[in-house]
Amino acid sequence: MSSSKNWRPATKLIHSGTSRSQHGETSEALFLTQGYLYDSAEAAEARFNGDEAGFIYSRYGNPTVDMFEKRMCEIEGAEAARATASGMAAVAASIACQVKAGDHVIAAKALFGSCRWIVETLMPQYGVEFSLVDGKDINAWKAAVKPNTTVFFLESPTNPTLELVDIKAVADLAHENGAVLIVDNVFATPLHQSPMELGADIVMYSTTKHIDGQGRCLGGIILGSEEWVNEHLHEYFRHTGPSMSPFNAWNFLKGLETLSIRVNQQTASAGMIADLIADNTCINKMIYPGHESHPQAELAQRQMRGGSTMLAFEVKGGKEKAFKFINALETIQISNNLGDAKSLITHPATTTHKNLSDEDRDELGISDGMIRLSVGLEDSADLIEDIEQALSVAQ
Repeated sequence: MSSSKNWRPATKLIHSGTSRSQHGETSEALFLTQGYLYDSAEAAEARFNGDEAGFIYSRYGNPTVDMFEKRMCEIEGAEAARATASGMAAVAASIACQVKAGDHVIAAKALFGSCRWIVETLMPQYGVEFSLVDGKDINAWKAAVKPNTTVFFLESPTNPTLELVDIKAVADLAHENGAVLIVDNVFATPLHQSPMELGADIVMYSTTKHIDGQGRCLGGIILGSEEWVNEHLHEYFRHTGPSMSPFNAWNFLKGLETLSIRVNQQTASAGMIADLIADNTCINKMIYPGHESHPQAELAQRQMRGGSTMLAFEVKGGKEKAFKFINALETIQISNNLGDAKSLITHPATTTHKNLSDEDRDELGISDGMIRLSVGLEDSADLIEDIEQALSVAQ
C-alpha cells in the first residue's frame, strides 16, 4: 500500500489512521470501553509513567477516537489532535488551555454566538482580557495588539454572513507578536481551506457539521503541532474531560469516508443557487464566497479551494418576508444545524445570533431579513424549484 503522505485527500479520508485488531476487520472497530487491563502491576506503572505505549482510560484516549484523530491529522496536515464532545467544547478548550489571568485575546467580531460568549463573557470571569475587531481589517487587528496578547481567534468564512478573514495576514501578525492563531474552519471544511498552510497554529472543527454530515452525532476536534498539544492542551483535556465518545468517533470515521463526495456535490449545488438568488428582485443581497459578487472574491480565490456549502441572503421586507419565505419552503427544512445531507435553513437574528444586541447584529450585517442556507445533497433542480416557489410566495 502507498505511503499516506502520497495519498490524495479522498484516499486519506478513507484509509488514514486505520488500526485493525487481530481480527482484521474491514470497517474500523468500535471500542466501547471505559478502561484497559494490564498484564502486571509493573506494566500499569510503566504505562502511567509514559514508558510503555498504550491506553489508560477512555477519557484520555481510546482506540476508535485515536483513529479518528489520526485521520483528521492526515487531512489537515497537523501533527496531533484531541477530539472533543462537541464543537463548542473544542472552542472552549482551544482557548482556555493556553491562557491565564492577565492575558489578552483578540477575536474577530463576526463569530457564532456561543463563540463570542466564550470570548467576551467566560474568559473575563477568569481574568482574561479581550478585544473584538473587524476581522476583515488587518489594521484593526494591529491596533488591538497589546504586550499581553497571547491568542488570536477567528472563523472564516464567518457564521452567518460568510465574510472572509485573510488568514495568512492575521497569522503573520500573531507570530510577530508572540501569539498563536486559532481558526474555526467549519464553514470551509478541510477540503476547501487549509488554515495551517496559511500559517494558523491551531485549527478546530465542530465535527457535528460536515464531518458527520448526516445529523447523527455531536463532536469537535482541535488540531495543532505535537509540541502545542503536549504543552498546552493535553493536561487540560485529560483533567477536565471534554472527550469524544467512541461511538461518535466511529460515526465520524464513517462520515469522513464520504466527505469529499458530499461536500463537492453540496458546493456545486450552492453555486447554482447563488447564481439564481443573486439576480432575484426579492433579494437585497446574496453572499457566497464562490460568487463573483462577493466583496472579497479575490481573497476567496486566494485562500479557498471552493465556495462552501453555505450561503446567506437578505430578503426584502425584513423579518416578515423572511419568515414568509422560510415557511413556504417544501423541500428545504428549518433547522439551526448545518453541513447536513438535508438542506437546512435558519433565520440567524432569531436563532443562532439572537443573544447579540441589536447594535451588534447591525454591525455584523445580520439583518432581520437575512437567511442562512446550508445546502444538502438533494437534486439541485429540486432545491432551485423549491426556492423559486418560496420567493414567489414571499413577494
